[in-house]
Amino acid sequence: MSEDLRARVLAYLEKVDKVKSKDIAAALGEKKSDVDKVVKELAKEGKVEFLYIGTSYVKLVK
Repeated sequence: MSEDLRARVLAYLEKVDKVKSKDIAAALGEKKSDVDKVVKELAKEGKVEFLYIGTSYVKLVK
């Protein structure tokens, strides 16, 4: 996992309440598959959580 991408995803999540992973990828100019990998690892570490509201969103755990 790219540490740079990981840091950028976390910084982006600080700015939003909840967001779809495809929107994170678009905002950062990255592939959705790469963002999905980073988000999955962050979820395993308890740093982000998934919300299922009709579709899945990612939210920073505070």
